[in-house]
Amino acid sequence: MAQAPMVGMLTDFGLADGYVGVMKAVLLSIAPGVPIVDITHDIRPQDIEMGAWSLGIAWRYFPVGSVLLCVVDPGVGSARRAIALHAHDRYFVGPDNGLFTYPLLAAGGAETATECVRLDNVSFHLSRVSATFHGRDVFAPCAAHLAIGMEMAELGSPLSPASLVRLSIPLEPWREGDTWFGRVAHVDHYGNLISDIGPKLTRQALAAPEAFVEVAGHVVSARATHFSGGPSGQPFFLQDSSGALAIVMRDDSAAQTLSVRRGAQVILRGLEGSEEH
Repeated sequence: MAQAPMVGMLTDFGLADGYVGVMKAVLLSIAPGVPIVDITHDIRPQDIEMGAWSLGIAWRYFPVGSVLLCVVDPGVGSARRAIALHAHDRYFVGPDNGLFTYPLLAAGGAETATECVRLDNVSFHLSRVSATFHGRDVFAPCAAHLAIGMEMAELGSPLSPASLVRLSIPLEPWREGDTWFGRVAHVDHYGNLISDIGPKLTRQALAAPEAFVEVAGHVVSARATHFSGGPSGQPFFLQDSSGALAIVMRDDSAAQTLSVRRGAQVILRGLEGSEEH
């Protein structure tokens, strides 16, 4: 039996204030009973890249027809566009600032959005729109209308998906000879360094006795299939839940121990003849 669509929420609002609760109240007043899932509200303030990465690993787990309502919006009130797009049989609602980079380019760089609109039909906004809270006044009501089956074209003017903003960051590793170069794409709550080196290369690295990783001048050759299987007191690499190669430590923060932040280069060596990433 097909799953009912959900509304997934991702913001940088945190939970100390009432912003998330107000957005949910708006959603439920228009779409009563719709299931709402909190992806996270702990994106660092104004950190679009962190929001994009978090959405990028989450959206596939929502059933077809779901609405992903995402607000990390340092440009709120400016000329940046408020949009809704349809891609992978799901809807994405939020600011056009790169937040939707990963679902847009999920098919190896191919254009995957089938439809996109600018949310400029004020009939579907709240009656009074604040210049500082489009999450409540524009995005939540538009997402709610999509959740109850409204055609996306009703919400605003059509846009070319090709015109949408993408983050100017590498989205996959590259190869020079038998060496692969990637980056730390995300540092999670535990201090795990999650790279952009994907599942195929990671599996090969775990199976190759000579493979090792370098990050910030540190050589990491130990590996494990799970956290408790790794060595104590030193970093090792494994395949994390998203499938990516991650550099981690047992009961400690690899990010703090190695003094590594997001964006640091990750070098994978010892995979002679590998063509996959």
